Amino acid sequence: MCGIVGFSGTGGRDDLTAMTNALSHRGPDAEGYHVDKQSRVYLGHRRLSVRDIAGGQQPMWNEDRSVCVVYNGEIYNHVELRKELEAHGHIFSTDHSDTEVLVHGFEQWGKELPRRLNGMFAFAIFESRDQTLFLARDRFGEKPLYYANAGGAFAFASELHALTLHPAVGREYDPAALQKFFAYGYIPAPLAAFKKTYKLPHGHHLSFSCRTGKLNVESYHTFLIDPDPSLERRDEEDLAMELRSLLDQAVQRRLVSDVPLGVFLSGGIDSSAVLALTANHRDAETIEAFTIGFNEASFDESPHARRMVKHLGVKQHQRLLSIDEARDQYAHVLARMDEPMADPSVLPTYLLCGLTREHVTVALSGDGGDELFAGYDPFKALGPASLYHRMVPSPLHTLFRGAAACMPVSNKNMSLEFKIKRTLMGLSYDQALWSPVWMSLCEPDFIEEMFASPLPAEELYSEALTLWNQSLTDNLTDRTLEFFTNFYLPNGILTKVDRASMMHSLETRAVFLDNDVTHFARRLPHRFKFRNGKTKYLLKRALRGLLPGDIIERRKKGFGIPLAKWLRDVPPKPPLTPITGIDSRIIESCWSEHRKGKNDHRLLLWGWLCVQHHLAAQNRT
Repeated sequence: MCGIVGFSGTGGRDDLTAMTNALSHRGPDAEGYHVDKQSRVYLGHRRLSVRDIAGGQQPMWNEDRSVCVVYNGEIYNHVELRKELEAHGHIFSTDHSDTEVLVHGFEQWGKELPRRLNGMFAFAIFESRDQTLFLARDRFGEKPLYYANAGGAFAFASELHALTLHPAVGREYDPAALQKFFAYGYIPAPLAAFKKTYKLPHGHHLSFSCRTGKLNVESYHTFLIDPDPSLERRDEEDLAMELRSLLDQAVQRRLVSDVPLGVFLSGGIDSSAVLALTANHRDAETIEAFTIGFNEASFDESPHARRMVKHLGVKQHQRLLSIDEARDQYAHVLARMDEPMADPSVLPTYLLCGLTREHVTVALSGDGGDELFAGYDPFKALGPASLYHRMVPSPLHTLFRGAAACMPVSNKNMSLEFKIKRTLMGLSYDQALWSPVWMSLCEPDFIEEMFASPLPAEELYSEALTLWNQSLTDNLTDRTLEFFTNFYLPNGILTKVDRASMMHSLETRAVFLDNDVTHFARRLPHRFKFRNGKTKYLLKRALRGLLPGDIIERRKKGFGIPLAKWLRDVPPKPPLTPITGIDSRIIESCWSEHRKGKNDHRLLLWGWLCVQHHLAAQNRT
């Protein structure tokens, strides 16, 4: 992986150097710059050398220096694209650099280039003749890209912290972004934490004219489920084998590397599938799998990972920790997250990435499997929730919520009490808002109280509602899949993995997000994903004979930590640094209730810690 920065307009070489150096953890192996004081265009790059180590230096130009690129990512179909471009007459100077495909690809296809790419990427191309910057981000947002257009400059960077080192970019929190953060647990693109800063959304590209200052952002890909009726008539075994073949192909594409490569292994179905398919292409004894386990059995998945290791005969690197050992690192991790993101599993993910980087530079992951094939528990709740929503009148629902509020508070990760309260909270809203409210840090009414401002749920979740309304299907399962794939995956899961891995200069590659796999999933009717209470129906069938039956059928556990218990006494004194627009007295009251066991505010308080540590980190720089 790499880190990219750049700007047009105000600013100078010292600003470029500072912005680029801030991304040294993303690219510890090399750096490169383009400085054009006359045109006032500046580009910077930090490199983690993974492919074509000798020839892949950036910024990279074409032959006549009319097109230049700085790039972060991996293009898995670059060999095919190179052959196509050579057939069009393009001459390559590198041996096998995927970066050079972007240079000549933009010459050939212009803004249509991102549609042709199968990979993860965030890149910026400078076209010197037209004095235009063209930025693009991959289909699902594996790689981040921030930008700002203010103070006489257009600037961009792989991370928000690096962007704010440009003198035209401020660090004043955007109230709307914070409100969305407490609503979703992350800040959804295009918003970013600070005023006048933005994330380029996944599946989008941006054009900026350095001459006129005109900026244009366009979507080139949206994951909308469009079931193919012909698949309904296909034999299920045939469909399962097609999916297995596509996943095998996706793994093979991601095994190309000039540096050591391994596989994350939790013991769940997705990571186990990636490991088993890797063994189709490499000798088992040469494959390295990486697992983090905990001494506390209720949070430990390592026995299942060891089961897979024994089944395949691969080499495993495993680190067993106590939960308290993991807890001691939370402040360090939250301070380096670049932007508030309230997924507590970032902590074990960070520890896993640290272990992995001790041995390899690249790791394959199973991210995306749950979102594409309905692997989460909320899918099991949709049927009962729909029946409840039709049958239970509003006054009775209010009575049920009141009764649930009297249930004793539990410290368990996903206790029955926690699930009942969360489910009823979501069912207080329209069907379109069930998923975002179920996963929120706190209820919309509470966010209104925190910010002392009218914030209807429809405003807080406007992005999710827009997607709901543009859906091509009326099916509840499909629309829920679209929410998880378009919001939770790019803004939550992939952001978490990117930040955790880049803290250790580790590249991760998500097998399930291969173009061919996601296209198959998009066309697959919902009954092949969730059927009769069974999640990942077709995926599990596709993996029969490849994985042990107990791995395929085991219940999803997740990368959990005992958050409710921790927050009873960690940190010793709750941080309450004032934040403009938020009534911190309400937060203080929630800390008190949680620590006395009167209420469970684990998600809200963890989110508050994320914001507080982010704020403290910004104030230190």
